[in-house]
Amino acid sequence: MPKVGMEPKRRADVINATLTCISRHGIDGMTLDKVAEVAGCSKGVVTYYFKNKDNLMIESFKAFLAYYGSKINSEIQNTMPAEEMIGVTLKNILPPYSNDTQGAINVSDLEGVEEMHIPYEDQGKLFLQFFSKAVLDRNLQEVVSKGYMQDIHGIAKIFDYGNKMGHMKVEDSQSAAYGLLAMVVGLSFFRVANIPPLNKKDNRYICEDYVSRLMKGE
Repeated sequence: MPKVGMEPKRRADVINATLTCISRHGIDGMTLDKVAEVAGCSKGVVTYYFKNKDNLMIESFKAFLAYYGSKINSEIQNTMPAEEMIGVTLKNILPPYSNDTQGAINVSDLEGVEEMHIPYEDQGKLFLQFFSKAVLDRNLQEVVSKGYMQDIHGIAKIFDYGNKMGHMKVEDSQSAAYGLLAMVVGLSFFRVANIPPLNKKDNRYICEDYVSRLMKGE
């Protein structure tokens, strides 16, 4: 059993180690022994918190999805116009192409949101691993569904705010939010598959053009 007072950190270490192992070896190649080695703890500590591999995978997926919400919420300010809020959202859920491969995976906010980080390449690998696995795993499907419904609701609130302030003209904020998130997911898969935009630009511009049209009420 972990030392008293160490539980939150130990749990966070195991989650971060799990995501690191999944990025390196895939979900099928991730084992409790490998996670314990990366986390610097015993296998008993891993099973103390998460019981088995399936539970560990689910909780790590939840932490992976929650990471993006934490980063977005820490950067959005109530004084921002709606377009800037959407910009912050897109920057985090579909980050610009980057050569960032430095730093360890950290999805814990124990040391502050500013210390949370997933290197760009690891984001793509984790995205592919979790979402491909979710196709056949009902438990992971439920995690995706719950997480994305929260995302749609949050984006729709920004659109409603934009309407209220006169920054946007969105007739159906829920449908607009659904459409934007669907673009993000599709473009994320294109990135993982290394399918470049025809004009050689960062494929984020497709989402940005979509938001721009909403600003004009098109």
